[in-house]
Amino acid sequence: MKNRVLYVTILFCVALSLLLDTAQAQNRRIGTAAAPELLIPVGARDLAMGGSSIANTSGVEAIYWNPAGLGHLTKGAEGMFSHMSYIGDIGVSYGAVAGKFEGFGVFGLSVKSLQIGEIPLTTREDPDGDGGKFYTPTYFTLGFTFARQLTDAIGAGVSLKVISETIDRASAGGLAFDFGIQYRGLASIQGLELGVAVKNIGPQLKYDGSGLLHTGIISGGLRPEQPYKSEAASFELPSVVEIGLSYSEKAGEAMLWSVNGMFTNNNLYLDEYRVGGEIGYVMEGVSLFGRAGIGMVPQADEDNIFGATFGAGFIYNAADVTITMDYAYRETKYFDANQVVSLKFGF
Repeated sequence: MKNRVLYVTILFCVALSLLLDTAQAQNRRIGTAAAPELLIPVGARDLAMGGSSIANTSGVEAIYWNPAGLGHLTKGAEGMFSHMSYIGDIGVSYGAVAGKFEGFGVFGLSVKSLQIGEIPLTTREDPDGDGGKFYTPTYFTLGFTFARQLTDAIGAGVSLKVISETIDRASAGGLAFDFGIQYRGLASIQGLELGVAVKNIGPQLKYDGSGLLHTGIISGGLRPEQPYKSEAASFELPSVVEIGLSYSEKAGEAMLWSVNGMFTNNNLYLDEYRVGGEIGYVMEGVSLFGRAGIGMVPQADEDNIFGATFGAGFIYNAADVTITMDYAYRETKYFDANQVVSLKFGF
């Protein structure tokens, strides 16, 4: 028991150290990151609260927000599918399954993919794409997660993510890790929860492939036209350190509510603050929820395109299965609003 608490304490201190270090470097390294799809949220429940719920997120949806939350799986197994209409007519699909192994922990498998559609293929000879050829970019992330309750109050989780990106005749791939902890009953206060997550830690990504080949003639020589390769630059992953608090409480026999707050530091972007909450009404076999939240980037002025979020949820408890359906709506500047629908089954 003492060793487990010591382990979590050390992990928590390391996360805070990273948070302080990156916060001091804020505005010094703002730039382009590799694999930006890693930052696209999934799941309607947590997004509806502005993405502020890393302290109390749970189940397969928690794999993205805080892998420690997977350890709070209430059923023996859980499966989920989610789809988001993202900006620029991009679709984001997410699926995850997880199973509990008593006395050991919870294992989860997740898949996220982007549907970008066909893009006209243009070349130097055909800059307008009149040739009628198309290519389809593919962005795909496969995740493996393990989470465990170390004590009644402390849970920890880790995810390994395999990243794959492909455009016309060029591709990039890599690995990233997420680490998270949750502490329930913080300061011996029932309902007060703490969450810390360090996400997208891994080596830089670099594109390669035949699409980087060109033909040219060496000046000052008699050699024929030959292919040469453009060396692509490598870019860092969008690593983030997040810390959040949540407080939940019952109001009578049927009502419950929670409020969340969170701070996010991105290694290549500005600090973000998120707040949100939900209110629920529990009946026999059925629970209804309403949610709202917002993410704020004070230093971004008008550059933050995402606004307030809203949503609702429905849980139906049958004898052998729990069915959960959630919906989220996020205001977006310049584009149509993001909308997310999630369906989850617990067995």
